[in-house]
Amino acid sequence: MKTNSAEEFPHFNQAVPKDGYVWWYVDAVSDDGEQALTMIAFVGSVFSPYYAWARSRGPTEPLDHCALNVALYRRRGKRWAMTERSRSAVVRTATSFQIGPSSLIWDGSSLSYDIDEWSVPVPTRIRGQVRIWPTAITEHEFSLDSGGHHRWRPIAPCARVEVQLGNPSLRWSGDAYWDSNAGTRPLEADFVSWNWSRTSQPEGASILYEGIRRSGDSFCLALHADPNGGIEPFEPPEAAALSTTRWWRIARSTRADGGQARVLNTLEDTPFYSRSLLSKSLRDQPVTMVHESLSLDRFSSAWVRCLLPFRMPRRFL
Repeated sequence: MKTNSAEEFPHFNQAVPKDGYVWWYVDAVSDDGEQALTMIAFVGSVFSPYYAWARSRGPTEPLDHCALNVALYRRRGKRWAMTERSRSAVVRTATSFQIGPSSLIWDGSSLSYDIDEWSVPVPTRIRGQVRIWPTAITEHEFSLDSGGHHRWRPIAPCARVEVQLGNPSLRWSGDAYWDSNAGTRPLEADFVSWNWSRTSQPEGASILYEGIRRSGDSFCLALHADPNGGIEPFEPPEAAALSTTRWWRIARSTRADGGQARVLNTLEDTPFYSRSLLSKSLRDQPVTMVHESLSLDRFSSAWVRCLLPFRMPRRFL
């Protein structure tokens, strides 16, 4: 467990070693359940084919591979943006992180995203502000591997969001979640796959995080976070099989009371990961969970990396 001072948090300017990474992840679902979003700010974009290709030639500076990923999900369709940029387009302080024309700012009580991106593959503007208000900041950090190379911090499992975009025209609010991952080595060096999910509940939030390591062993975290920042583990429920994704056949699974869960909506079906909304019972309550499945074996394959530039363009300014 680590504690950050108010002046340092959330450490957007923390040192990242060569071949390493850090990202800050936010997801949110509207109160009516009709819309959702995810935003991930990367130093050392772990899913970048450019970063992977550069590492194959030798130790690589992660600041030359930064990106802000923005994904908007609506019944009328989705928009996706993830433009990679080099250090010349990046400015970091402890409380702010600018990546090209977009930026993140922590003001001591809320995290604001000023977004100015272009979607792919159809170039459409994503522009406006998203603001996250945590109910509390947690002080817990977890190692995901025995060597301590990969760390995860659920910064604010309980939060609210306000979305105000001009393009597309969106106004909504809902429950949100904020965490961070950091590591000194590429993910694919130490993990085969993982499944992660989170949900908001009246008394807080629940998080499930499990994966298979390259060493052959596995990890499984089941955590409940209260609105005041406390986190307590609970006994992981039974494993629940889910259908593979329709197009890319990504395996996905979760845990649920009685070992039963169903996919409400597949938000992302890509060659190496999926993002979904699930319906199940957890801790004796019916819940809807944001869920992700990741295959690092798929990501490591040459054919997948050759496809990724179509969704992850690179700019130098």
